[in-house]
Amino acid sequence: MRSEFLPFSQPAINQDDIDGVVEVLKSGWITTGPKTAAFEEAFCKYLGAEYSVSLTSATAGMHLTLMTLGLNPGDEVITPSMTWGSTINLLMILGLKPVFADIDRRTLMVTPESIKKVLTDKTRAIIPVHFAGAPVDLDPIREIAAQRDIVLIEDAAHGLGARYKGDLIGKTGTAVFSFHPIKNITTGEGGMVVSDNQDIAEKVRILKFHGLAKDAWQRYSRDGKSQVEIIMPGFKYNLTDIQSSLGLTQLARVEELNDRRGELSALYDRLLSDISGISHIESPAYPHKNSYHLYIVILDIDRLTITRDQFVDRLKEKNIGTGIHFRPVHKIGRAHV
Repeated sequence: MRSEFLPFSQPAINQDDIDGVVEVLKSGWITTGPKTAAFEEAFCKYLGAEYSVSLTSATAGMHLTLMTLGLNPGDEVITPSMTWGSTINLLMILGLKPVFADIDRRTLMVTPESIKKVLTDKTRAIIPVHFAGAPVDLDPIREIAAQRDIVLIEDAAHGLGARYKGDLIGKTGTAVFSFHPIKNITTGEGGMVVSDNQDIAEKVRILKFHGLAKDAWQRYSRDGKSQVEIIMPGFKYNLTDIQSSLGLTQLARVEELNDRRGELSALYDRLLSDISGISHIESPAYPHKNSYHLYIVILDIDRLTITRDQFVDRLKEKNIGTGIHFRPVHKIGRAHV
């Protein structure tokens, strides 16, 4: 048994990350400023995306992206139930109706066929989830959205560095990324909205900072103008330079970090291959590259003598941490959907 507890996930922090944050702390400018602008620019350059807006979390990014769409109470938004609860929380808060599309049991992702089954005249948006590092089958989903004039917002919280048919997730369309400490790169907490739709990007940028046309750096830097102009009611979702410095140095290593995740995934595949009652999710058949965000273990409960929760408890007794990704949202609490 392990002598020390192995956490479910640990951020990969190196000296460059630490030195960058210290540099910002000494600079006298620690809120949204030049490092944040540089992080957004570097993120666009890495993905090949047109626009990017950094925020305090992916949840904040999804919230503001939904707000830019002009949706009305009762409008339907299709998404899988196999997702983190924040998306459903936001839909409910905004008065929208979540409609759950089923997932492929082998990949744990929605399919074009499952989305078609739940389309109605009230469908206004689709939020597919790139799951565990693998991309959803985007082309046919994009076709569905285009034919119906439906907005497509990719939940790419698991997808940084993943590729679909050669292109990095986020290169085209609108996608929301997460930089939570368990993600492939981290800013402590944080997120990014990327889009090839200038209107969406500009509205998210305004909404994230009180509805001001200019953020603090644009107003208080040497070349800025301090005049405050509120364009619309907004929020306080801006990323700081402390976080953005960490994002810059982490992003510079994202391919290296993802390669290491791939090596560990292959090791798990090999070591678990002969253990009865345990399997892992399958790779999609279409051309893609996995970013190996999570390693998912599937238990065949009918072949085991213990439950999933008991299995998790046994691992914890042996100092091995795990997580449940995810408990299907429609089975959590008493949400009135």
